[in-house]
Amino acid sequence: MIYGYVRVSTREQNEGRQMLAMHQKEVPEENIYIDRQSGKDFDRPMYNRMLRKLQEDDLIYVKSIDRLGRNYEEILKQWQYLTKVKKVDIVVIDMELLDTRRGKDLMGTFLSDIVLQVLSFVAENERKNIRERQKEGIEAAKMRGVQFGRPRRDVPEDFIQICCRWRNGQILGKDAAKLCDMPLTTFYGRAREQIEVLKRTWDY
Repeated sequence: MIYGYVRVSTREQNEGRQMLAMHQKEVPEENIYIDRQSGKDFDRPMYNRMLRKLQEDDLIYVKSIDRLGRNYEEILKQWQYLTKVKKVDIVVIDMELLDTRRGKDLMGTFLSDIVLQVLSFVAENERKNIRERQKEGIEAAKMRGVQFGRPRRDVPEDFIQICCRWRNGQILGKDAAKLCDMPLTTFYGRAREQIEVLKRTWDY
């Protein structure tokens, strides 16, 4: 049997590129297993379901080597499990040398293992470099005054008056939030900020 495994690290990512590669290899649609899970805990229910179906001499396609694991150690572990324990073949579409159907003699296996280790190491280091560059970019942006996260909601011109009416018990919090056209929790948060500003002004 021929199988295909597709993984995207978050639900926002699009698996179209990987799916196109599977279709080009004529992997049956029902044999393509897709995980759309966060890479943080590497929970892969569809991958585990595929493992349970695998039989000796089956064939698995993956688009790139990093689809098998989240780091160097995990990739090697999965590769060894699939080839040595489950005794299936693996083809990494983006790297022709990683095709266990070729060179099943000792030398062929040796070369394949060397290439796998090098690529796994490169893949992990590239992910680390990307995270480091993102971190550096964020820090540089913060130094320039760039703010991250949701933009703060503007308050109406009569916000202070509405806060005072709420504080004095003249209106309920939900009514005050409605007058300000904002969620109740947002109103409470902005109201607390405004009260602290007023307190500092009075103390001054």
